[in-house]
Amino acid sequence: MQVSMTVNGDKVTREIEPRVLLVHFIRENLGLTGTHWGCDTSNCGTCVVLMDGQPVKSCTVLAAMADGHEIRTVEGLAADGTLDPVQQGFMEEHGLQCGFCTPGMMLTARALLDRNPHPDDGEIRQAISGQICRCTGYATIVRSVQWAAAHPPGWDSETDAGTEDGGAGGTIAEEVTA
Repeated sequence: MQVSMTVNGDKVTREIEPRVLLVHFIRENLGLTGTHWGCDTSNCGTCVVLMDGQPVKSCTVLAAMADGHEIRTVEGLAADGTLDPVQQGFMEEHGLQCGFCTPGMMLTARALLDRNPHPDDGEIRQAISGQICRCTGYATIVRSVQWAAAHPPGWDSETDAGTEDGGAGGTIAEEVTA
């Protein structure tokens, strides 16, 4: 069967078997390996992509079900060579360790910030609750999303560079004691 969808802004059309999962379509047919395939049971969330702006576990979605939809993978977060604030936040706040869950976490965070630009800790934790990270203990992931919320797309790094915390809204001493 033939499927057509928009992936990271580009229209793609491919012939596929009807049973192909979206995660395999993205990785094998499109060569976008940032979407990870983890547990194969929809429990871990490493395979999260955005479909029409909403996080979906691509190991539970047939590629045929994505026909006509817009898909965004981690490769589609950066724009014109500039990291998305979520990507930058994960770097700034060390929100990744092994990196296996990171693409799904980033996409879930982007969807959260798109619908709620200023989430509190509880809202961030609720948003990522369907994803498992075995390395970080989640504190750095939450801080990464908070950093991204404080630096929306288009924020001026030149203006913020002169502040002790890069414009994140607190001091380094406050973070250490928090």
